[in-house]
Amino acid sequence: MSNRLFQGIITQLKDSMNCAIGVVDSSGSIVACSESQRIGTVNEYITLDLSDSFDVFLRDGYTCKPFGTHNKPEYVVFVEGTDESAAKYVNILAVTMSSIKQYYDEKYDRTNFIKNVVQDNVLPGDIIVKARELHFNGEVSRAILLIRIVSSSDVSPFDVIQNLFPDKSKDFVLNITESDIVLVKEVKGNTETKDLEKLAKSISDTLSTEFYTRVAVGIGSVVSGVKELARSFKEAQTALEVGKVFDTDKTIVSYDNLGIARLIYHLPRTLCDTFLSEVFKKGSIENLDNETLFTIQKFFENNLNVSETSRKLFVHRNTLVYRLEKIKKLTGLDLREFDHAIVFKIALMVKKYISSNPLKF
Repeated sequence: MSNRLFQGIITQLKDSMNCAIGVVDSSGSIVACSESQRIGTVNEYITLDLSDSFDVFLRDGYTCKPFGTHNKPEYVVFVEGTDESAAKYVNILAVTMSSIKQYYDEKYDRTNFIKNVVQDNVLPGDIIVKARELHFNGEVSRAILLIRIVSSSDVSPFDVIQNLFPDKSKDFVLNITESDIVLVKEVKGNTETKDLEKLAKSISDTLSTEFYTRVAVGIGSVVSGVKELARSFKEAQTALEVGKVFDTDKTIVSYDNLGIARLIYHLPRTLCDTFLSEVFKKGSIENLDNETLFTIQKFFENNLNVSETSRKLFVHRNTLVYRLEKIKKLTGLDLREFDHAIVFKIALMVKKYISSNPLKF
């Protein structure tokens, strides 16, 4: 990739210079040149000396200067001619090419660095040191958005998301798996969850309407400091998994809004079984048919209000009361009482969790 950057600079300069210019790598191969036919050939006269010198030298009618981003030269830039002008040109080119390579290396290394941090593959003590080496601002606030591809067209979602966030110095788009893409988004410290949800919806809508790609998005908490990115990533993963169990209709799920579902998701299977056996009479929860479960759902949605629920269900108030009495007989819980309703709601969520994770302990 750095070779393409070298060639891009040389292509822009060749019309302004009346001589051949180019870049040679450590093996003597010309990797960029104003005379395109020479790219890929080997120049035995212009190679890196075994010494670590960055000094200008003359070789077979060319003025040359080594450059690199480390303590040892990695490339040589050459300018046709051996006069004073050639010496000036070669120094300018060496500085330019070195800066370009440093920019590319930092950008490439930053992406890999962030990817390793997100996946918790870097020791905590090394994170700050590496961030400082890469001139990476590790103190700003960031949040992780985990974008999971549900179905896609021929267009690469990764490329689309990269184009949506072109500022590569602030935002990072990473391929984690074939179906998971991570957006590390720099945000303001006072950014709220609803703002991140709007951003996630914008990404989802763009992929859906313009590129026929359906995604689900998990949103981690806003964190301060690069060390906390791994935590935000794990939260985004949890948000997607919990959403898949408890909010099957949602495509955008925030970790901060999971509520009690997050707690239930982390409970051991044995504890869940014990809770259900204590709350319900044996087999009673399985005796609730779909119509009854739908009635319960609407009753909860309408804040345990009998009149409002009956209106939404288009049934007589007495019919709803009859159904609630039936539930009380089956389960021993009167949903018209707040405490009983809370226990029943949690129990249904626990049952749903067990059904989705039958082997999880």
